[in-house]
Amino acid sequence: MNKIRKGDQIVVIAGKEKGKRGVITRVRDDDRVLVEGVNMIKRHTKPNPNAGIAGGIVEKEAPLHISNVAIVNPVTSKADRVGIKILEDGRKVRIFKSTKEVVDL
Repeated sequence: MNKIRKGDQIVVIAGKEKGKRGVITRVRDDDRVLVEGVNMIKRHTKPNPNAGIAGGIVEKEAPLHISNVAIVNPVTSKADRVGIKILEDGRKVRIFKSTKEVVDL
């Protein structure tokens, strides 16, 4: 069970984008995440008329390592660590370490 998933509200805790917040749009297999509006890069692309791609400078998100982001606790609106707990009915759920509340049901 991953501690950070697509759709989670996160804050960047390390690197040049430290302090920025966003929503995870994709989690990759190599422990990297794409965050909406964070870590933007400019990519110079060649036009390809066969594929319908116009050339120019395209701005897109670059991946961040999962260790450099932390999930935002909506109660405190601060970065928080996430743990995993098994409920009485056998389901695994994510919990915030500071408040012991369930992240999602």
